[in-house]
Amino acid sequence: MRMKFNKTSQLLLVSAASLLAAGLMTACGTDTVDFVYVASSQAAGTNNYGEIDVFEINSVSGFMRQIPTSPFPSGGRNPVAEAVSGDYSNLYVVNKDDNTIVQFMIGSDGKLYPQNTVNTPGIFPLAVAVHGSNLFVVDTYQPLPSCSPASPCSGSVGVFPIQPATTGSNPTPGGAPGPPVTNPGNGADYWPLTLSGNSSSDILLPTGVNVLASGAYLYVTAYDSTANTGYVFGFTIGTGRVLSAVSGSPFAVGVHPSAISSDSTSSYVYVTDSTNNRVVSYSIASGVLTKISDAPTGNQPSAIAVDPKYPFVYVANALDGNVSAYSIGSSGALTSVGTYAAGIQPVAIGIDPGTYHFVFTVNFLGNGANGTVSDFEMSTTAGTLINTQHSPYSSNALPTAVAAVPHNVTP
Repeated sequence: MRMKFNKTSQLLLVSAASLLAAGLMTACGTDTVDFVYVASSQAAGTNNYGEIDVFEINSVSGFMRQIPTSPFPSGGRNPVAEAVSGDYSNLYVVNKDDNTIVQFMIGSDGKLYPQNTVNTPGIFPLAVAVHGSNLFVVDTYQPLPSCSPASPCSGSVGVFPIQPATTGSNPTPGGAPGPPVTNPGNGADYWPLTLSGNSSSDILLPTGVNVLASGAYLYVTAYDSTANTGYVFGFTIGTGRVLSAVSGSPFAVGVHPSAISSDSTSSYVYVTDSTNNRVVSYSIASGVLTKISDAPTGNQPSAIAVDPKYPFVYVANALDGNVSAYSIGSSGALTSVGTYAAGIQPVAIGIDPGTYHFVFTVNFLGNGANGTVSDFEMSTTAGTLINTQHSPYSSNALPTAVAAVPHNVTP
């Protein structure tokens, strides 16, 4: 439908547009609902570090803009994963080429302040998850003398305690990763991903990690590069942060599982398979995964996010450059809601933790020399998506990961 305006209406429209433009310049300071952290892997600066772009999202329009001091150095080379602490005060950035995790304190204005750097137990970290006082990292390879990209071995999982804040004469803020937990089974500070029997020598390459909202179980996706099959490894998180395999683990899942997420009730786990172009739904009972069903995705699904408040799941499809949306049924099965265009090669996806109704993807190839961030507003009743105004937004080159914290929201 088209509308006609008289001169008075036109003047009012111009005035309203001017006020809106002014609002976009100021509202992000007063109406910011989230800060979004986008890691870009292209080397920058004298140390060849990656960079972290910091965007703020307007709570009314969804408009995103970078804060004035953005970007920040990632503290290492080739950042590939991010996670935030449960109190939203710390960001953890995984730098693959340096085998490090960098802890940043998050200021009330979204700025990042580097605090501590720890080495991961294995080689080439690729994924990280945080729950409570536990930080979990997945490494591509175990730290074995014989293991290298030219002679690969299976991956592993490491566990770090997150140190609490201290008081007294020399108070320290909380959030620093402590020394990694020792695996009593091998006396080392990692848990290897292994199969038994005839497959015990197969090489298992991990792809993702998820810790349930309950904090009781940890799941790691991996594929057997020898036999071309996929798995989900399940671990119970026990006393002293010691991991033990869940009964029946690992659980078979397609050919090449690429991403994993779970719902806020710790009832369901969802895994994407980038070879079969499916998302597989599992129910959870005592940590054991039982397949419910699967649903088609786009081509090469690369990332998945489950809305913590509303019954919807979103999958980024790298090859198609779009997002598949699903509703969660009473049994945990997924039903397609629709498909929505994103940028070129989306590789990470997130949901805003302030209102839970903005969805954003990180697009690796983006536009020209830069990457981009696509921002969608979600219907909280239907799960459908619409692009917010001016989306996609420019980021630094080759973005790889995204994380977000709410602004002025108590966890």
